[in-house]
Amino acid sequence: MPAAKAVPAAMASAADAPDAPGALIDGPLLAAALLALDPRGLGGVRLMGPAGPVRDAWLDTLRQLLPPATPWRRLPQHASEERLTGGLDLQATLAAGRPVLQQGLLAAADGGIVVAAMAERLAAGTAAQVAAALDGGCVRIERDGLSAVVPARVALVALDEAEGDDTPLASALADRLALWLPLAGLSWRDVPDAALVAEVAEAVAAARARVEAVEVPEDVLTALIATTLALGVDSPRAAWWALRVARTSAALFGRGVATADDASCAARLVLAPRATRLPAPPDEQEPDDTAEPPPPDDAQEPDSPDTPPPSIDEPQSLEDRVLDAAEAAIPAGLLAQLLHGDGPRTRAAQGGKAGAAKASRQRGRPLGARRGPPVQGARLHLVATLRAAAPWQPLRRRAWEAMPGRGAGPRVHVRSDDFHVRRFSERRGTTTVFAVDASGSSALHRLAEAKGAVELLLAECYVRRDEVAVVAFRGAGAELLLPPTRSLVRAKRSLAGLPGGGGTPLAAGIDAALRVAAQVRRDGASPLLVLLTDGRANVTLAGLGGRAQAAEEALAAARRLRALGAPCLLVDTSVRPEPAAAALALAMGARYLALPQADARALSGAVQAVQAAQRGGG
Repeated sequence: MPAAKAVPAAMASAADAPDAPGALIDGPLLAAALLALDPRGLGGVRLMGPAGPVRDAWLDTLRQLLPPATPWRRLPQHASEERLTGGLDLQATLAAGRPVLQQGLLAAADGGIVVAAMAERLAAGTAAQVAAALDGGCVRIERDGLSAVVPARVALVALDEAEGDDTPLASALADRLALWLPLAGLSWRDVPDAALVAEVAEAVAAARARVEAVEVPEDVLTALIATTLALGVDSPRAAWWALRVARTSAALFGRGVATADDASCAARLVLAPRATRLPAPPDEQEPDDTAEPPPPDDAQEPDSPDTPPPSIDEPQSLEDRVLDAAEAAIPAGLLAQLLHGDGPRTRAAQGGKAGAAKASRQRGRPLGARRGPPVQGARLHLVATLRAAAPWQPLRRRAWEAMPGRGAGPRVHVRSDDFHVRRFSERRGTTTVFAVDASGSSALHRLAEAKGAVELLLAECYVRRDEVAVVAFRGAGAELLLPPTRSLVRAKRSLAGLPGGGGTPLAAGIDAALRVAAQVRRDGASPLLVLLTDGRANVTLAGLGGRAQAAEEALAAARRLRALGAPCLLVDTSVRPEPAAAALALAMGARYLALPQADARALSGAVQAVQAAQRGGG
C-alpha cells in the first residue's frame, strides 16, 4: 500500500479539521479505511489478485480499522445452505421435542465482515444467498418446519483469484460490492506502517457519526454519472456506489460537502476497474470555411497598457477531472483489453476448463440433499433425514402411545417420507465429433485444414479432459475413422490415412455423426458436432446417385440431428458461401460458419469458441 502523501494545498483546510487524518491516504489503505467506515453502506470489496502476504496484510489492516469485537467470519467455498443461512438444530430439537433454530454463518456475522476465499468458485446458490443478504440485511428460513427472518447485516470481502481463462466472480456478487481493488503491482514494501494505520483508525472512528450528514452537490453527482457513461459501465448500481464512496470519502476527511477530490476517489475505486471502454477523445472543432481569416501580424495594433495579457488555458471542468482520475486508475491489464475492444469478463461469457455439470448420485462435489428413498445407488443422507423427521416427533410419539398394545416406542420415529439422499455434481467431459466431407468436391479445398484442426484441438484436451472423434464420408457411405480418444498419436495415424475423392453421401455422414453423438451422451459426456462440408449432396443413403433425393435425405438427417439437442457447428468448406450449406445448417439448428480463407488454426479457434459457449451454458 502506498505510503502517505502530503496534503495538497487545495485540501489544507479539510486536513486541518480536528477529526481529519493528518495525511492524504490513497490506494489500498484508502479502500480499507472507507470500507471500515461504512461496511454496510458500501457492500464490501472485491480484492482481485492471488493469495500472498500483501493480501493478508490488507486484511489485517482492515481488521485494525474496524471497531473492536466486529464479527469476522470466513465463508467456506462449499458451505451448505443450512451452514450459510441457518436451519434446524438437530441435537437441540431432538432433546427439546420442538423445532430449535440454529444460527447460520451469515447471521453470526451480523454487523461485521464475511470473507470469501476463492470467491470466483462459489456455487451459484451460495452466491445468490450472499447477494440476498447484502440486499436485504437478513436471511429468510422457510424449511424443516421453521419460518424465521434473521438479521444478517454484513459486508463481503470477496477474494477473487481468477486469472486467464478462469471463471470470474459471479456478477450477482461483483455488482453488489462498491470497491474493486486490484492487487497487481503491489509488494511488501507498500504495506503501511503501524503508526499510519493507528492514525487512520482514529480518523475512521471519528468519521462514522457524520457519514449520513455529508451532502453531495449536484455538479459532483453529474460528474460521477458522466464518468460512468464515458467508461461504458452499464451497471445501474455503479453510479450509486460512486456516490456512496464520494460521501464516505468526504466524511473521512472531515468535510461536510463532497468535493472534486472525493469524486475522483470514487472514480478510481468504483468506476475505473469496471470500465468496458476507454473514454472517447474530445471532439475536435472543424474549421469554419466562412469565417474571415485573422489579419496579418503587422496589421494588428500594438498592445496598449490596458490590453489584458494573452489568455491561458481555462481550468479543467469537474467532469474532466473526475474522468481523468478514473482513466489514470484503469489497471494496465484492463487497459490492454480495452485497447483491443474487450472489457471485463462475466461468468456467463466464460467457458471455463471443464465440461458441463451433471447430477450424480455417488461422486463429485457435494450439493446437499434431496428428498427421496435411497434406491438405484443413491446414498442416504442421515443428518438431513433426521432433520426432516425431528419436527414431527411430538406428534408421532403421541400417535404411537395412543395405539393399543404398543410398548415403549423408538427414541426417534422415522417415516419413509423423511428419507433424504445425497446429491453430487460432477463435470461431464466434452467430446467433439468431426464429420468431415472427404468427397472430391471438398478434398482439394479443406481436407488438410480439417486434419490440422483436429490435431490442434487434441493438443488442448490434456487441459480440458476433452475427447475428439472423426467421422469421414465419401463415395457410397460413411465410416467412423477415429473413435472418441485423447490420444494425439492415434489421431495423427488415423487422419494420415484419410483419402479424398468420390461422391458426397451427406445424409450417411450426418447419420453416422448422430450415432456417435448419441453414444457419447449415453456414456455421460457432452457431445459437440462439427460438420465440414460444402453441402452439395449427390449420393443417397442407398449409395446411388441423384442430387435431388440426396439433398432431401440430407435435410431429413439434419432434422434428426437437431432432435438430439446437441450443439452443432457447420463449417462451409466451399470457396464461396454455398446456399445449400446454409440451408443444411438451418435444418440442423447449427451455427453456420463460412470460412473461405481459413486455415487449420482459424478452424480450431472457431470450434473452441463453440466449446466455450457450450460450457458457459452448462
